[in-house]
Amino acid sequence: MFRTIKNIGIKMVGGLLGWTESRSGVITFVQPILTHRVPRDAKWWYVFGSASLMFFSIQVVTGILLATMYVPSAAEAYSSLQYIDQQVPFGWMLRALHAWSSNAMILMVVIHMSQVFLHASFKFPRELMWMVGVLLLFCTLALAFTGQIMRWDQDAYWGLGIGAAIVDRVPMLGNQMRNVMLGGPYIGGATLSRFFALHVFVLPGLTIGLIGAHMALILKNGISEMPKPGMVVDPKTYVAQYEERIKKTGVAFMPDAAQRDMVFCGLMLIIVGLLAAYLGPVGPNGIPNPTIIDANPRPDYAFLWIFTAMALMPPQIETAVLLIAPPIVVLALLGLPLISNRGERAPSRRPGAVIAYVLIATALGTLTWLGVVSAWSPVMDAWTSMPTPPQYLVGRTPLEMQGALVLQHSQCRNCHSLGGQGGLRGPNLDNVGSRKSWDQLVRQVQQGGGNMPAYGKNLSSAETTAVVAFMTTLRNSGAPESNIPGAMERQSSPDQAPKAVASEAGK
Repeated sequence: MFRTIKNIGIKMVGGLLGWTESRSGVITFVQPILTHRVPRDAKWWYVFGSASLMFFSIQVVTGILLATMYVPSAAEAYSSLQYIDQQVPFGWMLRALHAWSSNAMILMVVIHMSQVFLHASFKFPRELMWMVGVLLLFCTLALAFTGQIMRWDQDAYWGLGIGAAIVDRVPMLGNQMRNVMLGGPYIGGATLSRFFALHVFVLPGLTIGLIGAHMALILKNGISEMPKPGMVVDPKTYVAQYEERIKKTGVAFMPDAAQRDMVFCGLMLIIVGLLAAYLGPVGPNGIPNPTIIDANPRPDYAFLWIFTAMALMPPQIETAVLLIAPPIVVLALLGLPLISNRGERAPSRRPGAVIAYVLIATALGTLTWLGVVSAWSPVMDAWTSMPTPPQYLVGRTPLEMQGALVLQHSQCRNCHSLGGQGGLRGPNLDNVGSRKSWDQLVRQVQQGGGNMPAYGKNLSSAETTAVVAFMTTLRNSGAPESNIPGAMERQSSPDQAPKAVASEAGK
């Protein structure tokens, strides 16, 4: 009885598949994709492309679900995100998966392109595959940028403002390009509508088309083998030699090579799921308000290096770099396989390429890390949220205690740290008394220097005397100056300090 039911079931499934195949040809279409042969040594280095595709698929699914609840209106976008986070069951998790899978997709695409570059897989006959991959990288970054705009918070508002300011610098066409970007001269409802259309329709459609082209080129030209020293790419002989090797030693993608892809994708999916559950969704961070000028907006991780570079770049070269560097980078990436499409592929035989990659990766990594810590950004509330540590007040004279109050209320802690708390824009004050003399401190306070403004007009002579007296007690040991030889003599002659301040003020 059981065998009869089983046979009937098999016949029904087979008949359904046969009927579907005769009408659609889907099996005939999919079979070459699943069974195409790949090099036997195409192992764990080759899983990042599949992971990128998986995360893009997650972006599409979660994005469609979010689009059913998101309101692309300047007046309601922010509140609709709060509704998703707070009232929709597991809505916060949906947003978190969308955000963190976006970061993961960028990471996978960058690692995949790094592997292709280091292995020189862009050489003949795969030049066009690399170019399509470069376009996919830019589409991925554009999706991430427009996705940040969808949060319609302070980060989105000021990020758009910076982007519009950059576009506005283009000679002759800047004003028109800014209006096209924003939907008018200012950031408003039309701006969000345009970026919503880009994020939901234009960029996903373009990305899907490029993925299709990338897959078609992979099926035509095959996956490159692991590079070996001495295995030179010669356009005259490479294709015939590659096909012969694949026929002898290659394996079918499904199930041989696909097993590693599935294991890696499953592991990455678990990691992203845990990150989403633990860290939650990204933003929104405050209702967009152009009147809040002390906002400290920052882009998502993928763009932190640009954020840092612009913050540290000398103003006089800003416009030139912003207008010239991007076209050069794009042309260099797209033109790479045209310049170098033959020769050695092994990294050991291409030291120049390896050194260039290490330098670029180190620079981008360093800039990204600096963007995370934002050492140049003042901590605007340090003077209220971070009181002077008690150990720096023990044993101080009344004058020095008054100086501690002046230091705190003059907001010096916004840029200078004390006891490990405060801003990092300026040097820490823990041992400033060991580094500078009384006269040097007076001069620094009154005249400023470097990034520090002059406080000569903001502080009275008595206030300057007090704050300098306090700073001279800040030494490596944290001990009050009364423990240091010569301090008692200076304290016994308090009239000397004001004279020093007055003399400095007269210079």
